Amino acid sequence: MNLATDDFTLFGLPQRFTLERAAVDERWRALQARMHPDNVASANAAEQQAATQWAMRINEARDRLRNPVQRAFVLCELRGVPMDAQSARNAVPMAFLMRQMGWRETLDEARDAATVERLDAEVAAHERETLELLRVLLDEKNDTAAAAQQAWVLTYLVRLREAIDERLQALEA
Repeated sequence: MNLATDDFTLFGLPQRFTLERAAVDERWRALQARMHPDNVASANAAEQQAATQWAMRINEARDRLRNPVQRAFVLCELRGVPMDAQSARNAVPMAFLMRQMGWRETLDEARDAATVERLDAEVAAHERETLELLRVLLDEKNDTAAAAQQAWVLTYLVRLREAIDERLQALEA
C-alpha cells in the first residue's frame, strides 16, 4: 500500500459522493486489523513507526470519507478543482452569501428557543438540498466546478448549524 493513495482507493471504494457509512466503517476495520501498530509490537522500531503512520493515515481517510464536506472537497480535488482558501473567495454565490447573512442576523436577534429552532429547521432543509445537489453534481452529472461551489456553500451551512446549536444550548441554560 502507498501512503499517498487517495482515500477512496485506500479503502477500495468508488470515487462517489454517495457512500454507505457501513461500507466505510467495514473497510476501516479491515484496514486497521491489517495495519494496526499492535500487530507489530514485537517488530523493529522502523516497522512500528510505519504501522503507526498507516494507522494514522487510515483514521484520517475514514474521517474524510465519513464527513460530507470533506468527502466533497476530496472528490473535487481528485477531479482537478482546487479547494483551497484562494478558490473559496469566488466560489460562493453572492445570493447565498446574502441569505446566509440574513440567517446570521436572525440568529443574533433571536431571543427565544422557538425562533432559533425555526431557523434551524430552515437551514437544515437548505443543508439537505445542498447535500442532494452535491450527490447529483458529483455522482450523476460529473459537474465538478458546480459541485465545488456547493461544497463551499455546505461549509457555511455546517458552521451556521453549529452556531445555532450553541445558541440553543445558551438559551436552554
